Formats: sequence, structure tokens, C-alpha cells
Amino acid sequence: MKKILILGGPTSAGKTAAALALADEWNPRIVSADAMQVYRGMDIGTGKLTPELLDRYPHAGIDIRNPGEEFNAVDFAALADQEIAQAKEQGRPVVVVGGTGLYFRALLEGFVEAPSGGVALREELEALESPHEELQRVDPVLAKRLHPNDKVRILRGLEVHRLTGTPLSQLHEDHQPEPRHEAICLSLDRPDLDERIDRRVHEMIEEGYLAEVEKLLEAGFHPKTTKPMRSLGYRHLSDHLEGAFGLDEAVRRTQRDTRKFARRQRKMIRHVGGFQSVSATDLAQIRDAAVSAWGEPPAKPSRDG
Repeated sequence: MKKILILGGPTSAGKTAAALALADEWNPRIVSADAMQVYRGMDIGTGKLTPELLDRYPHAGIDIRNPGEEFNAVDFAALADQEIAQAKEQGRPVVVVGGTGLYFRALLEGFVEAPSGGVALREELEALESPHEELQRVDPVLAKRLHPNDKVRILRGLEVHRLTGTPLSQLHEDHQPEPRHEAICLSLDRPDLDERIDRRVHEMIEEGYLAEVEKLLEAGFHPKTTKPMRSLGYRHLSDHLEGAFGLDEAVRRTQRDTRKFARRQRKMIRHVGGFQSVSATDLAQIRDAAVSAWGEPPAKPSRDG
């Protein structure tokens, strides 16, 4: 059975370009592991391929939710499992490409099974004056890992402790995951990433990023109420459109936060484990990994028939 090939790494490293180069030789099923590209209408700011390229190279996991709808790592793993099963029936390889480390973890290792509380418990925890300080008291290991503004994960840690009496960090430590799929995992990166990120933000503005954000706001998707709109440049461009600061400042903040996000992506992927660091420009090494996972590409028909 063919192994799946995972191309992970930080934003703007060149993961998609590498995947498309392999697609021209092997025609794999491509699964997007990008937590933002699942949302319709969020195109330029998430770095989606053009519709023409998506027609040529279909990606599972793109444009499958509206911005106000939920999609999480468990949903991703279920989607990827289905794609992998269908590819096996077709005899096709699978490449998973993206930068969401939590998605890779869900796909390869699965998660600790921990209970969820009801709405009343969630509202009680959200009403705490300082959820992060409370987490430091009941689960200092998890609290140290989380930024005080990471409200979703902080509340989840408090919820699990309240329901089980056990720190979520301890449950994770005790979890002995069984490999869910055989995979070869590459973490693609490049030394000029910061410069590429800064340049790419300017290119996105030229491509219509601001108009995209304005259209989303007009459709009722606002950072205060819609989680994806709080990501990277969408939040800053929304603030600009509402008069908080000028466009130059919105661009500067987007570049700054995207560089920080890339560093977090690297760290998260290292926590998953099993990833080999590869230069995104080393196409020969990436191709060798594809050969190891899938075997040699099928021979193309001769022009002479």
C-alpha cells in the first residue's frame, strides 16, 4: 500500500508549488491541510489557487464551509480519511499539503478523548475574570504553553479539568497514539521566508485583498462575531475599513503577524514529530520522497502512440 505524503511547513514557503509539481507526474488526490482555505469567499487572503488551477488540480478541503460555520481538526481528519480510502480504491497516491500542525496531528495520531460540557459550563468559564490565571492554577503545564489571549484552548483546558479533575496536559502526556496512517512527512521551509511574506502581502493587496475583506464585512462576517475574520490580515484590514488606522498600518500589522504565525507553524509541526526538514527549493529531494512513498511515476504515453 502506498504511503501518504505530507508537505507541511510555514506559510509562503512554497508547499503548494511543490505539490503541483508532483501532481503533474503522479496525479495524486490532493488534500488541503489549511485551516483557512476551507472557507468560501476567503480567497486572496488565504493564498488559494485560482479557480482555473483548482479545476486542473482539485483539492479536497477547499471551499467547503461558509466563514460562520465550524470546521476543526477532527472534521479535517474525517475528510482526509475519506479521501485516503477513495484513493486506495482508485489506486492513486495522496498528498496532504498545508501548514496547520493540529490537522497533521489529528490525521496521524488522533486526539485524547476528553468529555465536553454543556452551554452552562462554557458560559460559567467564559465569565471568569482571568481564565488564563485559573488555568495556571489547575493546569500550569498547559497554561505555560498557551498565550493568555488563546481563549479557545484555555477554556477547553478548564472545561476538561472541571469535568474530569485531571489536567488536560496530563491526559495528553498519558495518551499513547497509534499511527493512523503510514506517511512520509516533509516540513518545507526557506531562509528568505520573512522577505517572501512581506512581498506576498503587498501582492495580495494588489490582487484585491481589501475588496475581498469589504465584501465579507458587507455579507455580515465581522471579526467580533466570525472567528475566521479574526485571522491575520482579515482582522487588520477590517479595522482599517472601519477607520481605526490607515492602509499602510494595516499592511504593516499583517506582515508582522504573518511572520509570527510562520514561527508558530514551525513550532507546532515540530511537536507533531516525524517531519523531516527540507528546503522548499530542493525539488529533487521532495521528488525522492514521493518516489519513496508512491514508487516511480507512471510512464506517460508516447507521442508516437
